[in-house]
Amino acid sequence: MKYIFEVRMKPGYTVEQYAAAWIEASRIIQRTPGARGTYLHRKIGEPDTLLAIATWESKAQRDAKDDSRDATVRAILAQHAQHCETRLIGEFEEPEWRVLPDEAP
Repeated sequence: MKYIFEVRMKPGYTVEQYAAAWIEASRIIQRTPGARGTYLHRKIGEPDTLLAIATWESKAQRDAKDDSRDATVRAILAQHAQHCETRLIGEFEEPEWRVLPDEAP
């Protein structure tokens, strides 16, 4: 499943600052059972807006994740809460339909 959210930087906080902390927290979170990687995308035309996609084996494993267990992750999330506006876009199943370049006729 995919857990997708948008992050907007508040004035005085850079995307690079967010990304550095995001990488650190993500490396810790990826030790959680069911974690399958994270991706961070910069929005074209809005350089202070990011799209984050976290991939999990299942929604149940994502819901069982407990960020409060790790002091570093807690501190990073608290910092982000002060310096960013985060909006959950949603939770999505793996794709049912797909067309890839090597599959085209």
